[in-house]
Amino acid sequence: MAELPVVPLTLEGSSVLHQMFRLRRTAWRALECCERERLIEEAVGLLSPMEKGSQEGHPNQSAVYSQIGHKGDLMLVHFRDSLEDLHRTEIAIAGLELTSYLEPSHSYLSVVELGLYDSSAKTYAQLAEQGFEPYSPEWNAGVTEVIRRQAAAMAPRLYPQIPGSKYLCFYPMDRKRGEGKNWYQLPMAERQRLMHEHGMIGRRYAESVKQIITGSIGFDDWEWGVDLFADDPLVFKKLIYEMRFDEVSAVYALFGTFHVGLRIRIADLSALLAGELA
Repeated sequence: MAELPVVPLTLEGSSVLHQMFRLRRTAWRALECCERERLIEEAVGLLSPMEKGSQEGHPNQSAVYSQIGHKGDLMLVHFRDSLEDLHRTEIAIAGLELTSYLEPSHSYLSVVELGLYDSSAKTYAQLAEQGFEPYSPEWNAGVTEVIRRQAAAMAPRLYPQIPGSKYLCFYPMDRKRGEGKNWYQLPMAERQRLMHEHGMIGRRYAESVKQIITGSIGFDDWEWGVDLFADDPLVFKKLIYEMRFDEVSAVYALFGTFHVGLRIRIADLSALLAGELA
């Protein structure tokens, strides 16, 4: 029997795009009031159905956040069924006249991902006990069946609604691949143990923060994206600080730039761009 695979199984769901923009304030303020309102009306007409999402099938929603800090002014978050759907959304937004006054400052492309460390270890062991060689037709059929069952059971997590929480904290992250510490050279059982301990911290915050993990290997510059949604922004600080002491984060994690935003209803876009939002 060949060695068991070292790569855990994953489930993939919604394709996700984060778009960050800076408002070209000088040019925007130079417009006549009626012209600004016309451009906003056009944008609201496009974005309102996206905010509402689909009433059948997966939610497929978008949300707008007013970014806090110098990294940008607006952050748009889109959840769709495919990269093609995301691209159509991106092109439609780019076609708005309003975007002539929005300068892209950042973007991030990823897909909702659920890691199956526990299921992977059990599945690999069971298939090996049945005498199936890794990646043989019988092996692949067994793996496919496990993924099918798990995906059906976890569909709401794979294709989630965008939480209506007041605040969003988004950041990308990697696992270290250096000479001293390399996550990808750890045995499967060790990674499984570490991820279990890591996950227990997040569960303690489950009532105050909603977390959506997205995979971005092959899609963007980091390996994962993390979206945290909460009504109290201090929860972000407390959760991430506590996780710093966890071995997965303390030893093997690298973090990218953090983006924090305040949820804005599309209907309030005019007030936001006018600097009048309460």
